[in-house]
Amino acid sequence: MIWSLVKVIFFVGLAIALSFGLSYVLETPGGVRIAFGDQEISLAPIGFILALLLLLAVFWILLKLSGLLVAVLRFAMGDETALTRYWGRKRERRGFDALADGMVSLAAGESVKAMAQAAKAERLLNRPELTRLISAQAAEQSGDGTKALGYYKEMLQDDRTRFVGVQGILKQKLAEGDTDTALKLAEKAFTLRPAHHGNLDTLFLLQSEAADWSGARTTLSAKLKAKALPRDVAKRRDAVLLLADAKAAYEDGNQTVARDAALQANKMAPTLVPAAVLAARILIDEGSKRPAAKILKAAWQSMPHPDLATAFAALEPDETHEVRRKRFDQLVSLQPAHRETKMLLTELALGEEDFPTARRAIGDLAEEMPTTRTLALMAAIERGSGSDEDVVRAILAKALSASRGDQWVCSVCGHAHVEWSPTCHNCSAFDTMEWKEPEESEAEPMDAVLSLIVGATPIAAAEPDDAQDAPPIIIDAEVVDEDTV
Repeated sequence: MIWSLVKVIFFVGLAIALSFGLSYVLETPGGVRIAFGDQEISLAPIGFILALLLLLAVFWILLKLSGLLVAVLRFAMGDETALTRYWGRKRERRGFDALADGMVSLAAGESVKAMAQAAKAERLLNRPELTRLISAQAAEQSGDGTKALGYYKEMLQDDRTRFVGVQGILKQKLAEGDTDTALKLAEKAFTLRPAHHGNLDTLFLLQSEAADWSGARTTLSAKLKAKALPRDVAKRRDAVLLLADAKAAYEDGNQTVARDAALQANKMAPTLVPAAVLAARILIDEGSKRPAAKILKAAWQSMPHPDLATAFAALEPDETHEVRRKRFDQLVSLQPAHRETKMLLTELALGEEDFPTARRAIGDLAEEMPTTRTLALMAAIERGSGSDEDVVRAILAKALSASRGDQWVCSVCGHAHVEWSPTCHNCSAFDTMEWKEPEESEAEPMDAVLSLIVGATPIAAAEPDDAQDAPPIIIDAEVVDEDTV
């Protein structure tokens, strides 16, 4: 309101000033005389003012006409003018409208219309970095991989779209199953954008499938730096990669590299059973039994596992059954109630043919968890205790169709593995192995059942023949014959 009042006051003041000025000019005596050569013009003051204003108006009009003439000449010569800018803006609006229509059509699944709109937008805008991506995705959507590949290759020529082009070709190579080329493309994309989360995941997966554990560790560090992975998960995966690298070095005979990597993996993930087993095995080979036993006991306390018992038995391969049974008390006391401990005590008692102790050790485990292993142990106990042959046959018949028990199972796809692996053999997922009973366990192979029946347990298998005080318990092989069962 105050501003409106100020404007009214200003307008009134200006009107009064003009009125006084006009009246002053009209009342002023005299005139203005203009002489030019032999011509002389006399004007009153008000006439002179009007003539001056008319002259200024004519000059302004001439100035604008000259500017228009210059603009026409520049337009004819091809230079940028207001007219060309007008038509350019109009063309640009049409191009962006076509680009927007293409994006909507692509999202709606109308690939043909999307490609047409993208072509129109490229013609109007001349901005291939904006239109090629829509054209490539529309071609992929329509199933024309060749045309899409051509667009992606064109995108490699521009620095702004090179990464997107590499990603598009990478996606096609993965769809074709060409993992070697895909790995190289993922590495190239990594050099372009080291912090891109999606490419880091793809690169890590491809490196894991190719057993490039060193490269995978570099990628894992980049993922941690890019905050694409929690620190505790990154530490666990780093331990798995070290273990995989240690296994490869151990198989190649590079003992030093294998030992360092295995010990580091065990230090980073003490609950990782395969790392503890491999580290202990290497230390045993080098004669370092005390640190090997320490590693195995720490792992057993976290998760009892038959591989740990096998490695613990290998510490003293020449000991008698009685000595071994006493030495294994070190493990038994760590997890006395665990079912793996019960089976371990049963196997140790069977090794001494102490069937009453074996029966007490296994308890109700065969009824509570009827697996191939528990039932085979129970059959050995019954046979050694002198039970009727029909009883033994019935237990073995049940063992043939029972679950194998705990195995290394992929937590993603549920595929069971005979041995631990850093990646799943079925779905290629990384670090998904869990020691548990699969939902759908496959039937136990006949030779594995026989090995359990004759007493060739992991512990017994680790002993030389001359270290056994008594012959193993052997049940007639015809008992497990399929026709007999």
